[in-house]
Amino acid sequence: MSGSPAVVMRLVASAYAVAEKAGTIVRKVLHSGELGIVEKTGANDLQTLADRLAQQSICASLSKRFPKITIIGEEDLPSEVIQEDLIETGQSEEILQRSCPPEYSQLKEEEIVVWVDPLDGTKEYTEASRCFHFQAVAQAPHKGLDTPQPHSTALWLLDNVTVLIGIAYGGKAIAGVINQPFYNYQLGAGTQLGRTMWGMLGLGAFGFQLQEVPGDRRIVTTTRSHSNKLVTDCVDAMEPHEVVRVGGAGNKIIQLVEGKASAYVFASPGCKKWDTCAPEAILHAVGGKLTDMHGNAYRYDASVKHMNSAGVLATLRNHKYYVSRVPQSVLQALKSD
Repeated sequence: MSGSPAVVMRLVASAYAVAEKAGTIVRKVLHSGELGIVEKTGANDLQTLADRLAQQSICASLSKRFPKITIIGEEDLPSEVIQEDLIETGQSEEILQRSCPPEYSQLKEEEIVVWVDPLDGTKEYTEASRCFHFQAVAQAPHKGLDTPQPHSTALWLLDNVTVLIGIAYGGKAIAGVINQPFYNYQLGAGTQLGRTMWGMLGLGAFGFQLQEVPGDRRIVTTTRSHSNKLVTDCVDAMEPHEVVRVGGAGNKIIQLVEGKASAYVFASPGCKKWDTCAPEAILHAVGGKLTDMHGNAYRYDASVKHMNSAGVLATLRNHKYYVSRVPQSVLQALKSD
C-alpha cells in the first residue's frame, strides 16, 4: 500500500481535473449565449445552466470515484441520469506525486466532506453575458474569447467567476481547489483561458504567485452587490487606504493571496459554507486566516447549517488587528454560531 497515494491526495487530484472540466462547461455556456437564468431567492441570487451542468459534472465525477464521501453542493438539483460527457475521470499527476501530510494519510472516504460551489460569482457571470456580445467561438476547451463588441468594460466581471471545491475533515477545511475559467481573457482571441489553483494544509498552495500588500497599506476587498449599512460601517472601521469591491468569495481570496488586498471584510450573513471552504483551505495553507467577524473559525461538518451567519473576515496577515477593529454594533448584530 506504500506505493498507492492516500485517499485524500487522490481526491484532491480528481478535484483538480474536475474543476478544470467545470471551468470548460462555464465557458461553453457563456459562449453559447443560452444561459438559462432562473431566480432562486431574488435578482441577486441567480442560477444558470452553467451552475447546473457544472455541479452535475463535479458531483457525479467525484461520487463515481469516491462513492463514500459526502458532497454538499450549492444548487438544489433533482436526481437524474447524468450525461456521460459530463463525467471527468482524469486526475492531476502532479498532485498524485506529492507526499500526503502524515495527519491526513489514513483518512477514509466516509470521514471526508466536500463542499461545492459550481459557479461562484453567478451575478457577475450573467452581467458579463448581457453587457457584450461574443462572436462564435470553437467548442474546443481553452479557446480564447473573440473580441467583444463594444461594451468591453464588462470584461473585468469575468475575473469574479470561479469554481470552488473544498475538502473538509473533522469540521476543518483541509484542502481546496479554485478554477478561474476566464483567467487571461484580456489577452484576446487565441489565448488559452483559465487557471486552476489548489492548496492543502501541510503542503502549501500552488498555481499562483503568492504576494502581499505592502505593510504600510490597508486595502480592503468587499462585496460589490450585497452591501448594506453594517457592511459599510465595518469596512470603514478598518480605516482602509483603499476599498476594492468585487464579486465572488473565491475571487476575494485570490485578491488576498496575490497581493491586491489585505483583508476581505463582509459583515453580513450572505456567504455559505460552499463559498468559503475551498478558499479558506488555500488561504490557511499559505499562513492566512478566515473566520467570522468575532474571530471564530467556521466548521465544515456535514451537519452544520450552510449559512455563515456571523459574516466573513479573511486576511493573509495581521488577522488580530482586523478583528480588533470590528465595531461593537456589528458584533451585536452578527451572533457567532
